Order: sequence, then structure tokens, then C-alpha cells
Amino acid sequence: MSSKITAFHTRLLTVPLRRSWGVEAPENHIIATTVETDDGGIGHGFSWTPTIGPQAVKALLDFDIASFALGLPADPEPLWDALWLRLHEAGGGGLTTIAMAGIDLALWDLAARNANTSVAGLLGKRRESVEVYGSGVNLHYSLEELIAQAERWVAAGHSSVKIKVGKPDIAEDVDRVAAVRSVIGPDRALMIDANQRWDLPTTIRALSRLEQFNLHWLEEPIRADDLWAYKRLRQHSSVPIALGENVHTIQRFRDFIDAGAVDVIQPNIVRVGGITPFRRIVELARTNSIAVAPHLLPELSGQLALTLANPVAVEDVEDASFEQLGILAGPSPITIRDSRLSGTGRPGLGLQFAAGIPTR
Repeated sequence: MSSKITAFHTRLLTVPLRRSWGVEAPENHIIATTVETDDGGIGHGFSWTPTIGPQAVKALLDFDIASFALGLPADPEPLWDALWLRLHEAGGGGLTTIAMAGIDLALWDLAARNANTSVAGLLGKRRESVEVYGSGVNLHYSLEELIAQAERWVAAGHSSVKIKVGKPDIAEDVDRVAAVRSVIGPDRALMIDANQRWDLPTTIRALSRLEQFNLHWLEEPIRADDLWAYKRLRQHSSVPIALGENVHTIQRFRDFIDAGAVDVIQPNIVRVGGITPFRRIVELARTNSIAVAPHLLPELSGQLALTLANPVAVEDVEDASFEQLGILAGPSPITIRDSRLSGTGRPGLGLQFAAGIPTR
């Protein structure tokens, strides 16, 4: 019989980034969570948002989620389904699913700890390591800074790298992409990410100038809500389209896949609501022959990538991992060497956040 949830705690941490993501995102916010059960079990998880809504996420966790979960079995999948029905009035995704990840991750951590294994071990690890690609939030970098970053990626041995585009003048994007291609050479994969800065006509014009650089994918050029535009873009684009960091539900991923609007999906495990919905989204992608590249958070997404049948490389934004930010209470659950990510086998998710980090 499943143990019952007896307590749920949260702590909001505000963490300055070692390399600013620009004036709009100089820091990230982590809502660390802990679940306790009637048999003495403890599980640790987290929610995460780089800019918007950390206090709102914490409030959802403290009031609506904690009060609903107390006394229920500590079984992540049925609890997730019941909780999503409960919270759906506040929205099917967005802050709702970001908050839900806080309890879902803690429950999966608890389940793996109870089984004396890692989450990857519990879910079924398919490989010992997975490729990592170099990434940076670098649109605000000067051309010289961008070139220096690309040189660091080459020195680190990355076979794939990703940069931001979306300057007011497409000619500047062309110069920056050309410079990075020159640094990394013709054989490394080069991805570009416009972070929703363009509309459909602008994207088509930009691609006409940028596709000459043998792009591996174009990521999220248009507002993530605009399925109509992505469907038409995919019909015109010779470059594969990647999206998903701002798609929050399996229903919405299904819409994009059914419309033939995407080549690579990039679910953020926290934004979709945790491991429970992430696994369902992965299965949807697998049955439709769509590649999966988990978005950000390598300590989490890297562990889950080890369980996937055909993972794309895991994103590692330079100097932005939890370990590099100095916010873990113990060793990282992953190691990255020679552009390959491996799990350390720590119990559960292997993630517990240090005390003494500024809270709000």
C-alpha cells in the first residue's frame, strides 16, 4: 500500500547568473520543494522560472497544491492527474504546470530513493552517456564576445552549438552566424534560436539569408502560441523547426505534431509539469517519429535523456548549471566530460539545494 503524504514544504531561492542572460534575466528563481510521508520518506524536487512569477508559483504550491496533496498516496502519476484536474480552472499550463512540477519531481525523487536507485535507474536507463551541445543566452554579446564563446565551445569538444538570433537588423544576425560558423568549422552542427522575436514574414526573410550556413535547426522564431504560423513556416522552410520550451501540455504538443509544424520538440520538464507529463510527451513524439531535445536544466533533463530511446543532445547553457551557480548542497547528479553527460547514480534526482541561499 502506498505511503501517504503528511507534509509539503517550499523555499524560494533567487540566484544571480554567472553570465547574465541580458537586462531582462540577470537571475533565475528556484522553488525548492520537500515532500514527507507517513513512513518517514522524504523527497526533494523543485519548480523553476528564470523571470516571471516565482512568487505566484510558490503560492500555488503552498496553498492549492499542498492542501490538495496532504493525505493522498505518494504515487506521482495518479496524483498528477488528479491535481491537474483540480488546478485546470487556473489554466491548463503556464504557472499551473510549473508549480505542479514542484510536487511531481519530489514524488519521483522519493520513489527512486525508496527503491535505492536514481530516477534514471527507476525509469530504465538506456545508455551510460548522452551528447551535450554548447549553448548560450548571448544575443546581447558583442561580436567579439560571441566569437570567444564559440572558441570555448570548440575547445570543450562540442560537436553541436547553438546561438541566439533576432537583432533588429537581419544583416547583424547574418554577420554573427557567419562568424560562429567560421569558428566552429563546417562539420559541427549549428543551431539558431530566435526566442519568439519574429513573425512569419520576418522568419521567412531571415531564413532566406541564414540558411546558407547549413543550419541544424531554427528554434522558436515565432510566438509559441501561433500554431497557424508554424504550420505555414514548416511548409516553406528548408531548415528543421524546433520548438517546445514554451509549450506546456501534451495536448498542445499533439496539436503541433498533428499539424506537421515541428521537427524537434523541446519540452522543458518543469514547464510541462514534471517527469510524469514529460514521459507522456516523449511517448507521443516517439510514436510520431519526432525527435526530442529536452530544454535547459541539464541536471534534470540530462538524467531523463539517459532513459530515452533516441535522445537529441542535451542543452548546456554556459556557466548556468546548478552546480556552476553554487546552489547544490552536495555533488551534482551528473558529470559532463568531453561533451558527454553521464549520471553519477546518486539516489533519487540527486538534487538538494543548499541552505543560506537568499530567499524571498
